[in-house]
Amino acid sequence: MAALLLQNIEALFQRQGEERGAVDLLVRDGLVSAIGPRLSAPPGARVVDCSGKVALPGLVNTHHHFFQIMTRCLPGAQNAKLFDWLTYHYPIWRHVRAETVDAAARLAMAELLLTGCTTTSDHHYLFPPGLDDDPISIEVRAARDLGLRFCGTRGAMTLGESGGGLPPDDLAEDDDRVLAHCEEVIGRLHDPSPLSMCQVHLAPCSPFNVTPRLMTESAKLARRHHVRLHTHLAETKDETEYCLAKFGHRPLEYMQELEWLGPDVWYAHGVHFTDSELDLLAQTGTGVAHCPASNMRLGSGAARVPDMLARGVPVGLAVDGSASNDSSDMLGELRLALLLGRAVYGNSALTARQVISLATEGSARLLGRDKLGVLKEGFAADVALFDIEQLGYAGAADPFAALLLCGYNHTAWMVIAGGRIVVEDGHLTGGDEEQIRVTAVSEARKLWSRAGL
Repeated sequence: MAALLLQNIEALFQRQGEERGAVDLLVRDGLVSAIGPRLSAPPGARVVDCSGKVALPGLVNTHHHFFQIMTRCLPGAQNAKLFDWLTYHYPIWRHVRAETVDAAARLAMAELLLTGCTTTSDHHYLFPPGLDDDPISIEVRAARDLGLRFCGTRGAMTLGESGGGLPPDDLAEDDDRVLAHCEEVIGRLHDPSPLSMCQVHLAPCSPFNVTPRLMTESAKLARRHHVRLHTHLAETKDETEYCLAKFGHRPLEYMQELEWLGPDVWYAHGVHFTDSELDLLAQTGTGVAHCPASNMRLGSGAARVPDMLARGVPVGLAVDGSASNDSSDMLGELRLALLLGRAVYGNSALTARQVISLATEGSARLLGRDKLGVLKEGFAADVALFDIEQLGYAGAADPFAALLLCGYNHTAWMVIAGGRIVVEDGHLTGGDEEQIRVTAVSEARKLWSRAGL
């Protein structure tokens, strides 16, 4: 891989509290090699003039459901709360096929890359009877093609309606089958190295659609293989009532009983935690993926992010599934996180720099990636550059705050993942955007047709 010298960066966000102006950044062998003024280009290096550009560490998305992008904005679920939203979608998702997964993954990844994301997780928990290929493998292939650093999480639903769960029985897998596939996928796809482009973790879907046994055995399996654990938790009041009625515990108490606490665990949403529960999260190092757009879209509430940060709870940012957002706009998610935090907790609840940190170093921590999310020598060369010499940023005094507060064009000018340029001049380098769009439209319509919509 040839060296890359980014010259004349107007403003560089290294990590919270560490910023540089009028600076160069040198990339070698997938790493940040040097940062400073007027760096010399090594022989054979490509030199890129970044005048008027703002550089952030590549944004890290900690929770998504790629397959849902094929059902965004369906009229029957536009105004539904979570449980109703899910029961509306389950009969449609039953008809997802391998081609659906591939088209959805490429579309979601394209949106993420174009808005500055260099690392994403995906929580794939849908394995309908007609799905004839491994969806995690499909997603890994798409990520390799597009150049995105990928964290696949093998999800599952094993508690169907007849057992008191939410999904239809034909979408509920067998516990043992799930555990066997989890072990196989870890062995085949998980790369634990610090600069890995592909990792796999375990993610039973939620307390209302998996058995207690699957939760317990997944935790044992993950810790045996040194991978991480992920699930939805404390997203809605309905979930709290469900857990109290079925398990006799609030959601976090239930997780504690199943040994689902610790620095190797991160939850999606975490909207409805009490003070004592936030203290427990902080004490155990258990993380939360904040999903502002989805929580607003479904009317679930607002996670207590300022309180979490004050206590030391690990917090990252996520766009969530693209039928409850309905977008994979990563920079847009930062803007929403900032504005939602202020709308609920006051004008000084969160700063722009805190939110950027959540989406970079904070998110990387949730995924266990200590070489990501920071732009310093020896860290991964994952960089998102935005052009602030555009009409919508004119007059902005603070270039970092401008990216969130101006809310203008969220398309990145250049994105580098692992030292490879994956977005250049606002376009993908590893995929044809129009073909991705056309294929996604076609596969979405096929899915709707199979579902009788």
